[in-house]
Amino acid sequence: MNGLGWRNFYYSIPPVTRNLIVINIIVLIFTSLIGDKMYELFSLFAFSSPLYRHYQLVTHMFMHGGFWHLFFNMYTLFIFGVPLERTWGSKKFLLFYFVTGLGAALCHNLVVGLQISSYQTAGNFAAANAAMMTPTVGASGAIYGVLLGFGMLWPNTELQLIFPPVRLTAKWFVIIFGAIELVTGLTGMGGNIAHFAHLGGMLFGLALILYWKKRGKMYSE
Repeated sequence: MNGLGWRNFYYSIPPVTRNLIVINIIVLIFTSLIGDKMYELFSLFAFSSPLYRHYQLVTHMFMHGGFWHLFFNMYTLFIFGVPLERTWGSKKFLLFYFVTGLGAALCHNLVVGLQISSYQTAGNFAAANAAMMTPTVGASGAIYGVLLGFGMLWPNTELQLIFPPVRLTAKWFVIIFGAIELVTGLTGMGGNIAHFAHLGGMLFGLALILYWKKRGKMYSE
């Protein structure tokens, strides 16, 4: 693809999706140059953490742990966000993105707060302090909301997975991924992945779409 081709491709991406991808890339570059201070300032910390700031509910959505974390989130945003933005319009898509992202952050911090409380009750203050000082980064909560939105608007669209190499309709793709997040979140499997943030993004996305449907505003600005 020549320079003109790349330019045409770039501007063919709807503006909100395009600018979200660009901002996330820029933030990762700054993070790689500045280092830990970026994570300390702009990651999301537990509400009870001395490092918590209200603005982190938004800024953590533009922070990522590395190239591949960013790549998979932005690739998913591109695949599922483009059709949603073209269908809803940029204003409504931007609202949906941030509602799901903020909802994901609130759900995640609620669960973390309960974990911290249980550690403190049990006298395990080292674990409680570790939970308070652990940063959370990534757009995954909003991305799961976007995935949910795609599945609700086009439930019978077939999606080809790379691994495992199977085809699934969008509705089953969403159901399976949601179930995986619920099981791994409840069992503690999956390492440091914020499973309840992913579920929170889907939950808030579901609530907002149902609200729009009830008010007859699914496809209106």
